[in-house]
Amino acid sequence: MNQPINEPLWIGLDLGTQSVRALAVNAAGDVRGAGTRKLTSHRNGPRHEQDPEQWWTAVSEAASEALHGLERCNVGGVAVDATSGTILLADQRGTPVTPGLMYDDGRAGAETDRVNATGAHVWDELGYKRMQTPWALPKLLWLLNDPATPSTGTRLLHQSDFINERLTGHMVPTDLSSALKTGAHLITEQWPEDVFESLGVPLAMLPSLVRSGTRIGAVSAAAARVTGIPEGTPVISGATDGCAAQLGAGALSVGSWNSVLGTTLILKGVTRNLIQDPLGVVYSHKSPDGDWLPGGASSTGAGVISRDFPGKDLNVLEGLARTREPSPLLTYPLVSSGERFPFAAPAARGFTLGTSADEGDRYAAALQGVAFIERLCFDYLDLLGAPTDGNLVLTGGATKSSYWNQLRADVLGRAVTLPQNAEPALGMAVLAASPDRDTADVAAEMVKVREVIEPRPQATGKFDDSYLRLITELEQRGWLDPTAAEHAIKRTNA
Repeated sequence: MNQPINEPLWIGLDLGTQSVRALAVNAAGDVRGAGTRKLTSHRNGPRHEQDPEQWWTAVSEAASEALHGLERCNVGGVAVDATSGTILLADQRGTPVTPGLMYDDGRAGAETDRVNATGAHVWDELGYKRMQTPWALPKLLWLLNDPATPSTGTRLLHQSDFINERLTGHMVPTDLSSALKTGAHLITEQWPEDVFESLGVPLAMLPSLVRSGTRIGAVSAAAARVTGIPEGTPVISGATDGCAAQLGAGALSVGSWNSVLGTTLILKGVTRNLIQDPLGVVYSHKSPDGDWLPGGASSTGAGVISRDFPGKDLNVLEGLARTREPSPLLTYPLVSSGERFPFAAPAARGFTLGTSADEGDRYAAALQGVAFIERLCFDYLDLLGAPTDGNLVLTGGATKSSYWNQLRADVLGRAVTLPQNAEPALGMAVLAASPDRDTADVAAEMVKVREVIEPRPQATGKFDDSYLRLITELEQRGWLDPTAAEHAIKRTNA
């Protein structure tokens, strides 16, 4: 396809665990160029590290590939997302002095206890109640306690900060999204100085804070030579990969939600006010426009399909599942031990109740069980006062199954939307085009809808009895809070 001369483009850069993805996108959301490069990890037990220099090499090559042949276009901005909680320490020039500690590095257990005891008043105010071991602040303490870490002159950089400094050639502020797991106070939009002073973390080593979507510099001549991104292109503060995916899905208006069904199930939405969850299973990022982005991650998901039906012809099983509505079995399909959302139950284990006639019953029960937990998530969000009546966008690998998409719409009793492209890199292109504009408006222009699925009229109420049985079972096992169970039952019977 011939590219229009001087066509405005925006660049989105996505740093995932296994690869870097770059997209060049026009104002209508059309992808004009794309590039990908692999990343390698170093794992050993709880240790998970990557080489920051490899991040920059991969970004440079992926961006160059995406922009190949687009020299006549006008690049309006570039934004970067990265894995949440991934950090490193660097010297004053931005040269790494530690490896990148990845989002799931689990070596900071002792530091986590100290972080939670010291910052409890802040974590409670922000709604997530306590930090987890892989979060950035415990890992920062671990690095500072590591004898191999230089004792002076170091700075904290999030993964996206490192790339932004390479793009601009100077120090940059970090975005509030990336800084959440480092302890940023998202209400005041400042670092909680008392917490860091009590922990012995020098405030001078922390970057300043800005909202996602803020201009933080411009591409330098040196960066332009290796990335192909024109010198002077505005560099816009980005977000975590999860928030980038929500941006790419276009779920940015208050009451809208993005349900990501991959190996596990993740829900992210938009609220005007900060949601306070007494269980701490729902916590919120801050949107570029100042709204809140609550979300939660369940341990159910499509991972149960690959685990429980290895090597099976899923098309055949799906055909059988269509005739088992509802399945005679009741399944709580946990991918791993313990549940995180819509309730916190470390002791939870998956189960199946009833007697099956064949594998079709088991497959149908697994698909329906995931849909039931998704419905329970929305019932719990409603209990917390979160608006859930906006657009519901489905993304993730499970959306390849048209039947499962329809089943989820039926169980939820609402229309669902499938976007053409919900890549995090697209979300960063949206953010790169958003300065001085409402991000939701930009997303409405750039995120294309593939399909809208309405619930089937004949499915109304079909799955209610099975859903209520699952709620009762979860409550009886002591995993689901009685108040949450009662609210879900009332909504079903309304």
